[in-house]
Amino acid sequence: MVQREKQGGSVMAQGRRSGKPMKAQGKKIQAGLTQLLFPLRCPVCDGIVIPAGEKVCLECLKKLRLLTPPWCMKCGKKLTEEGELCGDCRRKAHQFVRGRALYEYESAAPAIYRFKYGGRREYADFFGEQAAEYLGGFIKSIRPDALIPIPLHRRRKAQRGYNQAQLLAERAGEYLGLPVCSDILVREKNTSPLKYQNPEERQNNLKKAFNISQNDVILKRVILVDDIYTTGSTMDEAAETLRAGGVEEVFFIALACGAGI
Repeated sequence: MVQREKQGGSVMAQGRRSGKPMKAQGKKIQAGLTQLLFPLRCPVCDGIVIPAGEKVCLECLKKLRLLTPPWCMKCGKKLTEEGELCGDCRRKAHQFVRGRALYEYESAAPAIYRFKYGGRREYADFFGEQAAEYLGGFIKSIRPDALIPIPLHRRRKAQRGYNQAQLLAERAGEYLGLPVCSDILVREKNTSPLKYQNPEERQNNLKKAFNISQNDVILKRVILVDDIYTTGSTMDEAAETLRAGGVEEVFFIALACGAGI
């Protein structure tokens, strides 16, 4: 009887030990079926990802150019001349402490356009992973209390169906183990598109565009998250709003930005 109980206990323990591999195998099968029924599209070429199981076509990955030094020590733009700051940051005092971007704008512009306007929200997983891998050191060195995505106005979010900056922040936050606060900063003003405006028009367009939804913000150091950094007008307005609400230091990350001049 004693021997049987020991044997039974051994079998039960073996079953428990084999539970994790079985569970992992089940998840793998489920992921395979999902990929078969709803194949991922490559963020670069927008075709079905080759090989299956990856987040981007391996042949396409090299087309995305990561931003490398020398870069502006304030906004992270690629520098085209010697110095620590780009021309924009020499001419203008920003409201944020420092920022970094992931890609050179020209190489990532089509992918970001589809991510932003083409309903390709699934790109967020790849972009979030890339941000965590290549900007993770910068992000961790700041030791932020939270990531805060640049918000969309409620009407624009309803039209688009999602906020690409929020998706990016959520994925990067998952990879880095950081909280994401998407309900503190709100967009009160439905600003017109900024891409065709000069710096002065952008600044005027964004005045009082944001507001704080809480009276008791306890965050002291945060990182704003957006898809593109151009002149800094959006980051400055958002950072100024957060600082007025009690945040002490505001940094930012973006998917892409152009070269500094």
